Amino acid sequence: MATTPRTAALRLVLVRRVSTAGQAADGYGLDAQEADCRRWAKAQTSPRVRIVHMVTDGDGKGGKSGTSLLDERPGLMEAVEWIAEGKADGILAPNLDRLARELTVQEAVLSYVWALGARAFTADHGEHLEDDASDPMRTAMRQMRGVFHQLDRGLIIKRLTEGRAAKGAKGGYAYGAPRFGQRVEDGELTADERENAVAEEMERWRDEEGLSLRAIVARANTEGLPSKRGGKWHPTTVARLLSPEAREKARQQSARARAARKEQQRRERAARLLSQR
Repeated sequence: MATTPRTAALRLVLVRRVSTAGQAADGYGLDAQEADCRRWAKAQTSPRVRIVHMVTDGDGKGGKSGTSLLDERPGLMEAVEWIAEGKADGILAPNLDRLARELTVQEAVLSYVWALGARAFTADHGEHLEDDASDPMRTAMRQMRGVFHQLDRGLIIKRLTEGRAAKGAKGGYAYGAPRFGQRVEDGELTADERENAVAEEMERWRDEEGLSLRAIVARANTEGLPSKRGGKWHPTTVARLLSPEAREKARQQSARARAARKEQQRRERAARLLSQR
């Protein structure tokens, strides 16, 4: 009796991503993304779909931004390598948002996959077909979805930033590492009695015994007084602890350093984009 031969299954790499902002808004974690993709793959019959590998960007803690370029996404790079080596026929993501939240990154990823002769799928839509000059509406509809994903990301960040600012303005704990003598408890700053006792002891050494900054550091390390993170005391750390002016100066220096790093990252990203043209 003759039987109809089964067609080869389409081999796809499952691509997952979590980001801090995204999780805060929707809680769409890695397990849920995988479940949606596998459910979609199981339902496909023409052609059949087989998930041959799974990659992840972000670990559920720090996460990985959907605005990162392809070469900044190790999971996505691994998926592309599987395609380039002939071990997979395409990628499968839960939705375009998890592939990339920024439109320019989304389009760059899809273009790269198509350039390799591969196919791109999302569990909420199916296949995203390569651009066709005879069907501009196809491209427009996909890019419109990308625009709304990007808008959603912007609104999430705006909401989080405004919430932190409002809480800080009321004197509450907004974000960041608490200073020595404070700790976070149930989302609020509270006094740390152990640390405050250490600070008072250092102040006594300075005011009553007349110890210099370096002498205080040496004595604190010799007596094993605990620092914020359990390491050794250093002159700059003790200076900030004993002087409000030093703490403010350190805060301003830290803010300038963060701004400089952000500007450098922006320039490096622009250079990478230009090199890909």
